[in-house]
Amino acid sequence: MSADIAKINAAAAALDFVEDGMLLGLGTGSTAAHFVRLLGERVKKGLNVRGVPTSEETDRLAREVGVPLVPVERVGALDLAVDGADEVDGQFRLIKGGGAALLREKIIAGAAKHFVVIADESKMVETLGAFPLPVEVTPFGFTLTAARIYDALKLTGCKGAEASLRESAPNTPVVTDGGNYIIDCRCLAIPHPEALADALKRITGVVDHGLFLGMARTVIIGKAKGAEVLER
Repeated sequence: MSADIAKINAAAAALDFVEDGMLLGLGTGSTAAHFVRLLGERVKKGLNVRGVPTSEETDRLAREVGVPLVPVERVGALDLAVDGADEVDGQFRLIKGGGAALLREKIIAGAAKHFVVIADESKMVETLGAFPLPVEVTPFGFTLTAARIYDALKLTGCKGAEASLRESAPNTPVVTDGGNYIIDCRCLAIPHPEALADALKRITGVVDHGLFLGMARTVIIGKAKGAEVLER
């Protein structure tokens, strides 16, 4: 219960960055869902904003709570994007993609003038990597791609590395909204996130990865009472 309260407090604090008339990127996951619900309450009270969802799940929730949406194809840039994270380190480097929406989340975060991350205290870490790093790959040749991902993990110093297909049930791969698969990279730590990010992007078959580096400008850490706002 306390973790959920912390998530709600982080989401509520993010509303302070929302201004009338904004075009907003709406993240995916449990903490982002709290933000969308709270935003819906503000919209009902007269706030004029429009949103671009990062997943079909968020699209459904936003419509349910009354947040007006804009197709991403009609968007050139966004004023603000608010999303959660699976891990955040002291340099505002993130691991995202636990909800299998990392590609759309990264597209939206990259198009935003201001990217705000909301999370509870448990997501703050000294070194990234305890949470499995998701890598989105094309279904064709995914076993070959996974082998090269494993090599990249080893070459960039990730100890105890494993790369495995995410499944929703035995022999049933998780399929992203974009029709791709997710390879989860488990390791003790990611000592060189920038080097790993570069190595992964060089692999044919990798669509994108869950390392969000140099993107977050504000990190809001929800606590049992209130939230702490950190600025880069």
